[in-house]
Amino acid sequence: MSEEFSRPPCVSDDVYVAPLAKPAGLADDWVEPAQAEFDDADHGIWRDLFARQSAIAPGRACDAHGEGLAVLRIDGDCIPELDAVNARLRTVSGWELVPVPMLIPDHIFLYHLANRRFPVGNFIRTRAQFDYVEEPDVFHDMYGHVPLLADQIFADYMQAFGQAGWKALRFNRLWALSTLYWFTVEFGLIGREEGDLRAYGAGILSSPQELKFSLSGRSPNRVHLALERVMRTDYHISDLQQTYFVIESFDQLYRHTQGREFADVYESLPPGPIYANSALLETDRTYHRGTQEYRLRGGRLSGAAPV
Repeated sequence: MSEEFSRPPCVSDDVYVAPLAKPAGLADDWVEPAQAEFDDADHGIWRDLFARQSAIAPGRACDAHGEGLAVLRIDGDCIPELDAVNARLRTVSGWELVPVPMLIPDHIFLYHLANRRFPVGNFIRTRAQFDYVEEPDVFHDMYGHVPLLADQIFADYMQAFGQAGWKALRFNRLWALSTLYWFTVEFGLIGREEGDLRAYGAGILSSPQELKFSLSGRSPNRVHLALERVMRTDYHISDLQQTYFVIESFDQLYRHTQGREFADVYESLPPGPIYANSALLETDRTYHRGTQEYRLRGGRLSGAAPV
């Protein structure tokens, strides 16, 4: 491990990071001492969430997701024990999971990724939050993210992504790297133009509504991923996405990002995004030109149907 990545990156006063208050008793890495003790009600929520997603995932989730669930033995019986998953994950890809109490600051999150650790929310949503939870809980993380870490190429991409955070901080462009994460790791699609698209982003895989909307909805755009274009695009955290970006393979994603120095990208970027989430550009390689009906009708807050 490089000495540079052995401790959380320093953040200067002129670099914005979310002003999150660290719970008392935690070290600078924000990791909790142990996994929470979930009760029967918590396990019941896990079972219902798992069953609902498993019913619609075939034909929509990428192959690596189902393969990862099987290899890591993540199933619908109960919330998985971190120690048991870690024993298998370390063998498969050298990663491990660490429990965190809440959404953690971006630079701390990137520090863990750089060292092949994935922070997992140490809580599960309530029944009232069943369809939508603002902070990533154990279901979002364990069902959506963790199976992909069993894929060696994707696992390497995630570590490289974390290590890229140090340069993003030096150029004060952490927001741009976070945007890339959003449109790939959280809401990415995979597939070739001549074949069917599948979801690999955890935000899609863990949401029944988004899993259908992203792949077959007529409202959203589906566009081939181009690095600079994505890093200039705005996104919304509380509604369905209006544009999804498509990669051809995890190997292509890894090479596309690893092959860039990023310094030239950061130097060319404005202080913030310039493209709306709904925008289509003349230079886009477009798989589907969305109608934007869902957005124009007001989105989630208006009760609009996700068509």
